[in-house]
Amino acid sequence: MAIDRRRHLAMLALPLLALAGGPARAQQVRRAFPADALRGTLLIVDAPDVRLNGEAARLAPGARIRDENNLLAMSGALDGRRMTVHYTVEPQFDGSVLLRDVWILRADEIANFWPRSREEAARYQLDPVAQVWSRRTG
Repeated sequence: MAIDRRRHLAMLALPLLALAGGPARAQQVRRAFPADALRGTLLIVDAPDVRLNGEAARLAPGARIRDENNLLAMSGALDGRRMTVHYTVEPQFDGSVLLRDVWILRADEIANFWPRSREEAARYQLDPVAQVWSRRTG
């Protein structure tokens, strides 16, 4: 009977232990950003309307915003917040772009170089495993 009670208490404690260690572990995870992602400054004005690098832009239908812990964030909860982000776009037929994927960056990610334009990205190449850009040679 005492063994069953200890087992029961241990089973109840497991989820609490997982929660206690979860956020600290999430901050340590290295995120892999796609090579077509660019760095910018995002301000959510009134979703789906945003300002990207000071210019008017829009979130695509179904756009995904990931917070610093890589969890999905709702655009409405970010209204008025200016953030350094990596983002990918969906080109439109009229020449405009819609933001498809957005990652809100942590301080350690901001400290690493990442291209801010397609032209800048063309002068570098990404090591997708190390997530490090290096200047192209030749």
